[in-house]
Amino acid sequence: MVIASRVWNEIKANLSSAKVYLKEFLFFNTILIFILFFLIETKIILSTLIFLILFFNLVFLNAIGYKRNKELNAIKSVISGIRRNIFNLPEDIKLSYNLHSLQEEIQQMFEKERSDIEYLKKLERIRTEFLANVSHELRTPIFAIQGYIETLLDGAINDDRVNKNFLDKANQHTINLSNLLNDLIDISMIESGEMRMSYRYFNINDYINQIIQEMMPLAKEKKIELIYHPAGEGLQLFGDKARLKQAFVNLITNAIKYTEQGKVEVLIEEEQKHGKIIIRDTGIGIPPEDINRIFERFYRVDKARSRDIGGTGLGLAIVKHIIEAHNSKIEVKSELGVGSEFSFRLKK
Repeated sequence: MVIASRVWNEIKANLSSAKVYLKEFLFFNTILIFILFFLIETKIILSTLIFLILFFNLVFLNAIGYKRNKELNAIKSVISGIRRNIFNLPEDIKLSYNLHSLQEEIQQMFEKERSDIEYLKKLERIRTEFLANVSHELRTPIFAIQGYIETLLDGAINDDRVNKNFLDKANQHTINLSNLLNDLIDISMIESGEMRMSYRYFNINDYINQIIQEMMPLAKEKKIELIYHPAGEGLQLFGDKARLKQAFVNLITNAIKYTEQGKVEVLIEEEQKHGKIIIRDTGIGIPPEDINRIFERFYRVDKARSRDIGGTGLGLAIVKHIIEAHNSKIEVKSELGVGSEFSFRLKK
């Protein structure tokens, strides 16, 4: 009885699963029986044939339902395995030959899901590192300002030998803190897509000449030549002047700061469809292993030196985003003890 009940339940399950094909079977059988009514006059033979047709239909539907249930169970097993992280590779997911196309779709879905999870984990690591770096970068000037103010309040304010020096240092740290906050706002707006860009054509020679004049006092202070090699007369390039100025100032400032002697050059090479902007210096250079990382937020090649000469650690990350917003890419060439060259292209 138990076996018979189990078999009957299995047959019911198979027939229930095959119900999706019931309309097609009814349509086919109706036409077949209708034809038999016209071809066979003997009622006994007709009844027998109709019975056999119905019987074989039930057998066939049971077989189809069995196969469909088997395939559905295989699919459920795979989905359950994915949910329980049983599979390590997409190739571990196997279905029957008839479900090969579905198997490929599930494998692609699994690969994408795994890739998305890895990407989310990476974002979480970056977020954690970013928060740690921001906390550290904020803490440094705040603690320094606090230290100078406490020293002045403890009596140093009446000491003419140190009071102005301490106030100047505290003021410099407030400037550094302000620059850091401004850079944080900029990079946040750029990465979230909230920073609006205003693109237009402009005369590149007039534009860079103005920036060079603004940067000249910094170069003279370090006794470094700041040279601009102008492009062909009347050359117009396409971009957001305000954002590009931010990039130019950052790159030229870095070039001056990291050059002890020699010169910093700004060049424009005119190409068929672009103008190639080059900022070249005779500075200390960048180690080869650091070149691919200098555009990361808060990454510093020499942390102690970077803090001594100022900077928020976000400048090059902002430059990279600005240049990429112009559908361009910033390139770096550098040799230790010889100098560095940063370049990118703008559309003509």
